[in-house]
Amino acid sequence: MTPSQLKTLLAVASTGSVRLAAKELLVSQPAVSASITALAASVGVPLVERDGRGLRLTAAGHTVAGYARQILGLMAEAKDAANALAGPATGHLRLAAVTTPGEALLPRWLRSFRSTYPGVEIKLEIGNRERLWTMLAHREVDLGIGGRPPVGEQGLATIARRRHELVLVAAPDLTPRPKPEARAERPGSQRSFEEVSEHDLANRTWLVREAGSNIRSTTEELLADLGIDPPLLTLGSNGSIREAAAIGLGVAMLSRDTVERDLSEGNLVEWRCGPLPLRRHWHFGVRAGEVLPGPTQLFVGHVLKIDQMANDAPMQQATYRP
Repeated sequence: MTPSQLKTLLAVASTGSVRLAAKELLVSQPAVSASITALAASVGVPLVERDGRGLRLTAAGHTVAGYARQILGLMAEAKDAANALAGPATGHLRLAAVTTPGEALLPRWLRSFRSTYPGVEIKLEIGNRERLWTMLAHREVDLGIGGRPPVGEQGLATIARRRHELVLVAAPDLTPRPKPEARAERPGSQRSFEEVSEHDLANRTWLVREAGSNIRSTTEELLADLGIDPPLLTLGSNGSIREAAAIGLGVAMLSRDTVERDLSEGNLVEWRCGPLPLRRHWHFGVRAGEVLPGPTQLFVGHVLKIDQMANDAPMQQATYRP
């Protein structure tokens, strides 16, 4: 059993094909087949089976793949731990995040971090909440950033959090004609919002993410609380929802981090009704009871400093201190 064989198994698991796995690993198809065969021989049971024109893991294959992720993750950690003896500003920063912070916040954070710590190599994965915490638990990354804390996720804990708001937005020409007293401005801000009624919300199409996403679940909970059942239009990304809202296709609930510029430039208008906007947090999750790798400590501390995050309960036995 070699690291190369384990990586090959994971590539076949993710692609479902020898051809695609070979393309991902930049090797030949016979090399992929030979690696899988050798790994199965060392384990003593078949690890893959035919699935139509592709391949899928057997039950034993899924078990070995779980260990493979942990083994490869530990090998990467061992290398980083050795490099850290030369100082924490070297090694690898391995991050995973859900879409909104991954697209709206991390580019700014990583640009600032790289300018301060150019010796740290960065790996960033963007995915849904389930993928995020699975990667963290399987040691594929060292830090996860998501909208809901990893409560109930085995062996994970939140070490820091950053406030954010979910706001309802619409195109300016979609906004009902407000009463003079309905428009309001925040103290110290040029941004305004419109007070609307449940009737206004019930008669607009709502632009939503796919079923199972955090923001879709939150949107459905809000509609239930308001007692309305408007038509829904499902789109595949926050970016497509934001663009659709800007051209008047419907209203959408998005993080203020995503629509900050559109609101300030007048491309979108914030609507308020009932509990809106919704106050939430981005949670920084780690494996509980473990010492944070040096680059991860540096990154969390850096973001705490530049973005004024609120510290949550510290991870057990963590050496990190904000």
